[in-house]
Amino acid sequence: MVRAFASTEPLTARELLAAPLRWPRPSRLAQPLAAPSAQGRSGKLLDGLRSLGIATVGELIEHLPRDRREARTVSALTPGEQATVAVEVVAIERRPVRSRKMAPLVQARVRDATGAMRATFFNQPWLVDRYPAGTRLLLHGKAGRAGDFSVAHHALAAGAANGTAPVQADSVAHYAAAEGVSSTQIVQLVREHRPALDDVCEPLPAALRAGERLPDRAAALAAMHFPRDDAQAERARERLAFEELLLMQLALLRRRALRGAGSAPALEEPRALTARWLGEMLPFAPTEDQLAAFAELDGDLARAHPMQRLLMGEVGSGKTVVALYALLRAVEHGMQGALMAPTETLAEQHFATLQTLVPEALLPAALLTGSTPARRRAEVLGRLGSGELPLVVGTHALIEGDVRFARLAVAVVDEQHRFGVRQRAALDRKGPGADSPHVLHMTATPIPRTLALTAYGDLDVTRLRGLPRGRRPIATHVADSDAERARAYERLREELRAGRQGYVVCALVAESETLQARAAEAEFQRLRTGELRGFAVELMHGQLRPRAKQQAMARFAAGEAQVLVATTVIEVGIDVPNATVMLVEDAERYGISQLHQLRGRIGRGAHDSLCILFGPRGSRRLQALARHGDGFRLAEIDLQLRGEGEIAGLRQHGQAEPRVARLPQDAPILDRARDWALRLADADPNLAAPEHSLLDGALRRAFGEQAAEPISA
Repeated sequence: MVRAFASTEPLTARELLAAPLRWPRPSRLAQPLAAPSAQGRSGKLLDGLRSLGIATVGELIEHLPRDRREARTVSALTPGEQATVAVEVVAIERRPVRSRKMAPLVQARVRDATGAMRATFFNQPWLVDRYPAGTRLLLHGKAGRAGDFSVAHHALAAGAANGTAPVQADSVAHYAAAEGVSSTQIVQLVREHRPALDDVCEPLPAALRAGERLPDRAAALAAMHFPRDDAQAERARERLAFEELLLMQLALLRRRALRGAGSAPALEEPRALTARWLGEMLPFAPTEDQLAAFAELDGDLARAHPMQRLLMGEVGSGKTVVALYALLRAVEHGMQGALMAPTETLAEQHFATLQTLVPEALLPAALLTGSTPARRRAEVLGRLGSGELPLVVGTHALIEGDVRFARLAVAVVDEQHRFGVRQRAALDRKGPGADSPHVLHMTATPIPRTLALTAYGDLDVTRLRGLPRGRRPIATHVADSDAERARAYERLREELRAGRQGYVVCALVAESETLQARAAEAEFQRLRTGELRGFAVELMHGQLRPRAKQQAMARFAAGEAQVLVATTVIEVGIDVPNATVMLVEDAERYGISQLHQLRGRIGRGAHDSLCILFGPRGSRRLQALARHGDGFRLAEIDLQLRGEGEIAGLRQHGQAEPRVARLPQDAPILDRARDWALRLADADPNLAAPEHSLLDGALRRAFGEQAAEPISA
């Protein structure tokens, strides 16, 4: 005996053989949804459906339940409560009303296993014929007194035809709804269009489905809408999640292959300038991770195809040194390099670091931002266009139309998730002639493996885990009492008296009537006349003029200012080894990764460092930071606490967030989907084989025609 995945009854072999052959007709799924036949629903409901992206039959059956919720029982209803109940009709009749202009009311005696009540339907007299005694219904509405229930929306329940036993309070599918259409109305619509599931095509190749023991797509959709039990619904979700993640991985691999099919300058000559720099000028020995990264870069840059590599690393792991190595490889081949950062502060910090690590005589470089004076800008553009200037550091100003390079071979994009897809593509077009530059994407935020495979699966990944020798761990504590706050200020003063420096980080620039949080401007004024009276306190935030920010940062870096009161403008790129204390106000307002980045501004010198997070002691995020110093471990914890719906990275990378898959819970499914995508891309990169034609169509529908652009051999 065989049981179909989404059927409610077992089928014998004889019944299977006797069943008529039927082929799906997917064109019928493209038919527009008509006004529903029952309940007089029309324009308003269809408008609500369109606002959910549902205009066709196929889009309706692809609109999956968010979850399943237990229906309320009749005996548990309280007057005034809005609820959904699963009931059986005992008797139903029309009741006349006084006004001839109004349709008769319909009242039904309904029951479940816990009791009975009277349900009233308004302006729908035909329901007497539609819902005879024994019909099982889902009713959504408002409970009244004395066992009355005013019905707002209704739908047939599973197994609705003439049941005989009292209805139990089982689970009810809950759909995303909108103005004009409720979840219960969507339940009814899906039931009305259940036969359309027969027209759903199966995009996965038979060999893959057999290897993964996956049910067919139509059965999985049916089981999502009409499951026998929770286990079947979850199995169906996992099957659809596998398909979704497989298509995502195929699209990412296709994107990587298309990039790799382009041309780029091959930088394969021996390392002359970089060898001299590493051996004679770099003031410290590279870590093992950095040396491994150099080797990976050499392999990428030697090829005549554009490098697309993501460099992620722990706070203070030396990413800038790796980026500078890549840029020097371009310069020693007579080509040019560019480093693009998302903010002027970070660009200025990178430029200062570059000048410290490489003498100007060896590597002429310039800074180009939106604040660069017109005369200086014209000079920099002229030297870039002539090829005289080998290296430039800048912001979005680097991708403006009038910026032209003579021979751009390597581009580094720092904090790349802060740039849009089009902005990064604009930098790709700055290469020499028909060539694209090699691109090294860089992020100071360690990315969990599951997110790396979904958001950055089109990039090769290099991870820097080891810290340079001499870096000391940072003690982190959570403070939520007045006594702890007082002690925190005392610890800061102790460090300042010992000749060291500190940060006070605030969530806001100025005080707000709507947001209850300490603001940098007010805290700056309060501290320098209060807890930090007698110490040199400086203010820095993103709304200051560029020159004021430069001066504030310069005074702090030079030791003229002992405390920097700032916003998250200092999150990345700030390197002051003498800073050993950080106080973070309203720490619960930040994510784990952002707090870890902020904390990374201290612990860069020879002294022990301390970070105090002002916030609730019971916060799981703050406690995670107090217990862990490994950014990669914190990134995994962050993903687990927030879930995939709040993760930054996918949208910024131009990648749709998963609709069915749940990350990180579905990481094993993601791994299997990635393995199959690699096998398919290796065996049939253009999905041109007949057995892959439906998969190719699914890829086009999910990611557009670019996902199906052929890859040249």
